[in-house]
Amino acid sequence: MIRALTGFSTRNPWKVIALWAVVGIFLTLLSQALIYRVTQSQSGDFLPAKYDSAAALKVAEERFGVKPDANAVTVLVARTDGKPLTGADERRITAVAKQLGDKRVEMPEPEEDTPSFMVEDYSQTPKVASAMVAPDRGFQLLTAQLTGNSTDPGMQDLYRAFRDDTKEEFAEVGMRTGFTGGLADLVDTGEKQENTEKIVGAVMMGLIVLINVLVFRSVLAAFVPLLAVVIVGGAAAGAVVGAAMLTGIKLDASTPSMISVVLIGIGIDYFLFLLFRFREQLRAHPDLPARAVAGDVSARVGTAITSAALTIVAAFATLAVASFGQFRVLGPSIAVAVLVMLLASLTLMPALLAVTGRKMFWPSRALKRAPRAGLAGRVGDLVARRPLALVLASVALLGALTAGLVGIRMDFDTSGGNQDTPAATTAKEVSRALPAGVSDPTTVYVAAPEGQRLTAERIAELPRALAKVKGVGQVGKTELNPERDAARFDLYLTVETQSQAARDLVSGPVRDAVAQHAPAGLKAHVGGTAAIFADVSTAVDKDLKIVFPVAAVLISLILLMLLRSLLAPAMLMIAVGLGFAATLGASTLFFQHALDKPGVNFVLPLVLFLFVVALGTDYNILISDRIREEMDRPGPARAAVARAVRHTAPAIATAGVVLAASFGSLAVNAVPSTQQIGFATALGIMLSAFVLSIVLVPALAALLGRSTWWPIRPGRDRKNQHAPAHAGESYAEKSYAGQSYGDQSYGDQSYGEQSYAGQSYGEQPYQGQPHAGEPYPGQPRTHPPYYDDLNAR
Repeated sequence: MIRALTGFSTRNPWKVIALWAVVGIFLTLLSQALIYRVTQSQSGDFLPAKYDSAAALKVAEERFGVKPDANAVTVLVARTDGKPLTGADERRITAVAKQLGDKRVEMPEPEEDTPSFMVEDYSQTPKVASAMVAPDRGFQLLTAQLTGNSTDPGMQDLYRAFRDDTKEEFAEVGMRTGFTGGLADLVDTGEKQENTEKIVGAVMMGLIVLINVLVFRSVLAAFVPLLAVVIVGGAAAGAVVGAAMLTGIKLDASTPSMISVVLIGIGIDYFLFLLFRFREQLRAHPDLPARAVAGDVSARVGTAITSAALTIVAAFATLAVASFGQFRVLGPSIAVAVLVMLLASLTLMPALLAVTGRKMFWPSRALKRAPRAGLAGRVGDLVARRPLALVLASVALLGALTAGLVGIRMDFDTSGGNQDTPAATTAKEVSRALPAGVSDPTTVYVAAPEGQRLTAERIAELPRALAKVKGVGQVGKTELNPERDAARFDLYLTVETQSQAARDLVSGPVRDAVAQHAPAGLKAHVGGTAAIFADVSTAVDKDLKIVFPVAAVLISLILLMLLRSLLAPAMLMIAVGLGFAATLGASTLFFQHALDKPGVNFVLPLVLFLFVVALGTDYNILISDRIREEMDRPGPARAAVARAVRHTAPAIATAGVVLAASFGSLAVNAVPSTQQIGFATALGIMLSAFVLSIVLVPALAALLGRSTWWPIRPGRDRKNQHAPAHAGESYAEKSYAGQSYGDQSYGDQSYGEQSYAGQSYGEQPYQGQPHAGEPYPGQPRTHPPYYDDLNAR
């Protein structure tokens, strides 16, 4: 299947490239037009119905007509001279508020020339009401409700229009205004970070190009991978959006950006794997057509890429068993996107290699000369000579970082951090005079069974009891719905709504008081941000206990099928497990202890597990596949490991730096949770590439030798088939001057350069045998039949 795809693509490259270009552009436009119609930004909507806050949301929607995408905006109104509000001021504020509540806000036309049918119109008449006056009469608060997807630029433009209109209306009566709340904070933070994000994105792309230029000394090799990944990324995003539209599934607002980062990273990784092997084989076969070499390389490396991609797919697909909906839709979405990138790796990328050929590496002259061993050769030699010392050093480093897990705490803060934005400034002004939770209250809903009616007096005992709970600063008025079968009232907490203290307060004393004092026969539920994230915490804890083992089992099975060994998959899983623990421990040390943060973000363990284990396994698969390939040839096992490291370490190192840079760009984001994910994932990928795949895994393979692949021993059959240079002795057993090739180097020569019969393991074949890329005498050729056809032409 893999050889058929790569073979067709290299024989018909222009057709494949044209098809990907058309499909990629179409799906990119589709995703950009429809992405905000398949996303939702309310975390509570992702909770299962069994949780209390989810039940509260259901009552709010069904009995009070609250829409799932309703956005509450708190408007602060105060005198421009700073004096306390008078009775006349309050009447003017009330009059203006009524005007705003009767006035339709038109969504501005999008700046880009986008067809109207592709843009959702959020024009609406906002619900505006008076909330309360500060105790010192320094300001009055209004609440405004705007309905729509808060992440959609059109909805954000509508908010800006409402904000500007409100400012003008109150300025005419001598009042100043301030705005806060989720939507206001999102817009203000986005405006502040817009230039930073553009600069960081440009720097990241420039860094990727620079790395490729330095590695390949080529123009095409620097830009072609990036261009291809951008096209495929757009196609993958379109596929995910299309699948969501067809199935009716709502995606989390962070899913598109997460897909983009993942695909840029792994897409360039896969292209680099192909480029390094393509260059290596072009050097080894200067007489063969580049198109034939591209077909053979794509088929060979395609197997490792397929296994690596399926590992990521399996890891993320396990999120489908999670109870928290945000995880449940994120996993399959990324899995679909990775499958699209896998298809491109087996079709588009081989086609591009076939079309460009040796010009891919112009103007570099690297194809015309044998490469020097360089740093990779020295590392391979060190791994082969001192495997035990390197294993102990690697484990000690990973263990020291893992120690940071002691005392780890989860942080469920989803705010934008302490940003110097107008929304944050307004929130601080409000909190100086009123409880911290005024702008984001906790709401208690009471629902009566069908046929019963409620009165404020019947549930009066409940708000009185809650007012006595420590941490509840104020209780709002009780409101009945028009049918009078449900009631609600707000609790204004004295602590920040998105803090751990608020979650502990709501999940403990508040819910206990509600359960104790709710009238008999009625159902009471606690909703709001603090309640939602208290339940999210519980759901995430349960999901982690399920997802981790399921993902580990699936990844192990894929490794088992790829490596056809029992010992090697266990070795790789232990290595990536150490890498995951070390990364999480280092992140805890940095954020929780060094920076004194409340803890690590609650999704960080899961994100790290999926990315570090799945993406880190990519590199382990690549190095393991090459070690097995080298051990399949006659000669010492340690020399095979040295050659594998020499040829594969540059690809892994380059890919690791590119992928780490891709994720590291998230570390400059304004949102603390995103900063943590970017920093930790970049660190984990660097550990996976430079410690696990280049040092630890090869060192373990050097220690175990061909027993690594038990119950199959690579090279055993081939060694028996070909007589060594000296009858009765194998290459692996042949000694020289009392030294064994399998155990030591000869003289001052390294394993990668160790000579036998005047020839080098790393550079030349054994005496009487062809180059490493050619078959052994008496064996069929390893390249496809069309090599001979092309040579005949």
